[in-house]
Amino acid sequence: LVVPGDTVVLVASTGVDNPVEYFALVTVIIAGSLAGGSLGFLIGRHFGPWLRRSRLGARIGEKNWERSQDFLDDRGGIAVFISRFLPVLHSLTPLVVGMSHLRYRTFILWLAPASIIWAFAYVSVGSAAAEGYRAAAGTLDGAAFYFVGAIVGFWLLVYAVKRLLDRYVSRITAKRAELRAAGITEDGAADADRDK
Repeated sequence: LVVPGDTVVLVASTGVDNPVEYFALVTVIIAGSLAGGSLGFLIGRHFGPWLRRSRLGARIGEKNWERSQDFLDDRGGIAVFISRFLPVLHSLTPLVVGMSHLRYRTFILWLAPASIIWAFAYVSVGSAAAEGYRAAAGTLDGAAFYFVGAIVGFWLLVYAVKRLLDRYVSRITAKRAELRAAGITEDGAADADRDK
């Protein structure tokens, strides 16, 4: 995508004027998130290995594919949940899950709560900042600063949380890469011993 979904949701939420619009937007965002994840899962299930070897897969980068695969292998469903909040992994995880042993039902059960939290957080912040701006616009010369400050504050919080989650994923994937380089499988047995 050229424009990240976070940005689209935040901008769309600034147009919310009442509770009906708020819940309608949240519902549409959750449905879109679940539909996008489901489509990614199906693409991964039917075309995943081909896509990974394709020119597009090469542009994504083998490092990103391995990172997503390692995180999923190590954490299972929780990887689906956490990846919803991380760039690159958010897009790759449904594809990788589709290529894995994880069932669609398990995938969607982890994706749904993550999508709900994500949608409510972004729509709440965007609509609250816009409402604060509209309320202060008539009485405060710096209403625009309030609006921009609220959005920037939220982006900084989101950035900090994403950095923490990214470090968590990096620790897991680095550990799995070291084990793979040493020829050790996830159950601790050396590949050579297993083949005997």
